[in-house]
Amino acid sequence: MEDPTAGYETGDDSIEVVTPASYYCKNGKHYIIYDEILEGKAGTIRNKIRITGNETVEIMKSGAASSHMIFQKNQKNQTYYQTPYGQMLIGVNTKNMEVDVAEDRINVSLDYELDVNHEPLADCRIRMGVMSKTTFPGVQIPS
Repeated sequence: MEDPTAGYETGDDSIEVVTPASYYCKNGKHYIIYDEILEGKAGTIRNKIRITGNETVEIMKSGAASSHMIFQKNQKNQTYYQTPYGQMLIGVNTKNMEVDVAEDRINVSLDYELDVNHEPLADCRIRMGVMSKTTFPGVQIPS
């Protein structure tokens, strides 16, 4: 039997980001915008997340790196990811997507396969918890 993880990186390379963001809802779509500071490098990356119901989550990056990743359950989408070191073709094959929107919070769960230049790279997971600062005043956001 073939190893289903062959060709994929294994391990737990978790990254947690807690940051202030701007939020607005327009035409039934939720937008979250925040800046990502690069450690040890000049410049920032502007991140814009657009959530359309339970069907689509998009992550758009601009600045020091740029891409437009589209997550749709059971679909593979490809995009170019531009970095200071060059451009890569990346594919995201969304295996599972859950979106829970309430008045004072949004939770998103994405499980996807990532490939670079048509070569399998990793099984990935994104968990987003977006919450109102006024609703959750005990949460400390770093400055």
